[in-house]
Amino acid sequence: MKNLFNPKKSIIALACVSALTLAGCGGSSNSSTPVPAPTPTPAPTPAPTYEYEVTVTNITSNQPLSPITVVTHNDDYKPFSIGEPADAALELLAEAGDNTEVLALSTVVNKASDTDPLGPGKTSTQTIETTETTLNLSVLSMLVNTNDAFTGLNSHDLTNYNVGDSMSFRLNVYDSGTEADSETAATIPGPATMGQGEGFNVARDDRADQVTMHPGVVTQDDGLPDSVLDSTHRFDNLVAKVTVKRVK
Repeated sequence: MKNLFNPKKSIIALACVSALTLAGCGGSSNSSTPVPAPTPTPAPTPAPTYEYEVTVTNITSNQPLSPITVVTHNDDYKPFSIGEPADAALELLAEAGDNTEVLALSTVVNKASDTDPLGPGKTSTQTIETTETTLNLSVLSMLVNTNDAFTGLNSHDLTNYNVGDSMSFRLNVYDSGTEADSETAATIPGPATMGQGEGFNVARDDRADQVTMHPGVVTQDDGLPDSVLDSTHRFDNLVAKVTVKRVK
């Protein structure tokens, strides 16, 4: 009987089987598991906004108010304190009606300002929009027919306002204590001097370098010969009405 075993053919057959086995075990793009698409990150929910209307009416007879300045801030800032020196920002506003330094303070959170003075009997309304409710609101303005008199709402708490709530205030007059109340043409920047007065001066020549209640102007009608003011420029301390209303 012929021996059917052929070692050479067996080796070849074994090699073929091995090759097929290896080919079957290799990776294939047709059998790979798809990579899941990344889950998109949801957009952050915008913080809610709150809006407050601030309405100011000038109730003097002949004292224009410098552009009404409205700011919100935290407890670490207070525009003025009776018996304390005015800071440089308040000095500039109280002597020249210039609110640029107040608006630039790092402690201010939100701000709004008129561009023109507010005349007697006129009303200004500004809107403050913010994302915080635990803030204070302040309003500032100079009486421009004076040396350094200003009025303001000082650090009013907005925390407990609901939509539709409003409060009204009558504003007093304060003396910044940074300029002597000489009432001369050279030192008053308002229309009483046709805008020729100096306004701001870095020197502090008042008797007391501190904020006080303003005693009122004297005027030439009351015997101050160098005064450019007359009886129409007097004020009985309350010089403006302000209403704060939450509208959103």
